[in-house]
Amino acid sequence: MPRSPRVEYPHAFYHVMNRGRNKDNIFHDSSDFQLFLDILDRTCLNFNAIVHCYCLMNNHYHLLLETPDANLSEIMRFLGREYVIKYNRKKGCDGPLFKSRYKSVLVDKDSYLKDLSRYIHRNPLYLVDNLRDYQWSSYPSYLGISKAPSWLNCETTLKILSCQSLESYADFVENNRDKEIYDGRKNIPSVIGIRDFKKISLGIVGK
Repeated sequence: MPRSPRVEYPHAFYHVMNRGRNKDNIFHDSSDFQLFLDILDRTCLNFNAIVHCYCLMNNHYHLLLETPDANLSEIMRFLGREYVIKYNRKKGCDGPLFKSRYKSVLVDKDSYLKDLSRYIHRNPLYLVDNLRDYQWSSYPSYLGISKAPSWLNCETTLKILSCQSLESYADFVENNRDKEIYDGRKNIPSVIGIRDFKKISLGIVGK
């Protein structure tokens, strides 16, 4: 069965994720995590991409990307290829690293950006007692604990949430008891948004 086409248009928002083959680790130590972030930095510079949230886990990653130039496929092709090449060279191995082509979900930012940022930032809950201590996430940058890289945009999400302070965002992420954005879904959808957003997006695919 042919792959469904990606929906790409200027300033689209995507939740992008991928994991290792057989759920194997793709990051083994701090140098692997930092290598991926360095390549992400170069990717954003080369392809004019904006990262709104990220979280790197041992065997998978989550990115919330905006594509001003409607070029998600180019962005992810470069990011994935460069990391695999450098990872294999570093580890002295070859062959594929990831389970498959990355998964991308087109996001209605006005309706779902805040909930998606919460979902991404809560990923390390089972690894750390305090989410603020997890180094390989954009969450510490959101709270001003660490300096945000030039390619990370925290302002858009905070503006949509109308956060009065950084602690109000922390309360939203750490203490909010609302149902998670993907709860109860066996298969993650290709589009999340209100009905009109989905209709317009599917219309773009059909053109």
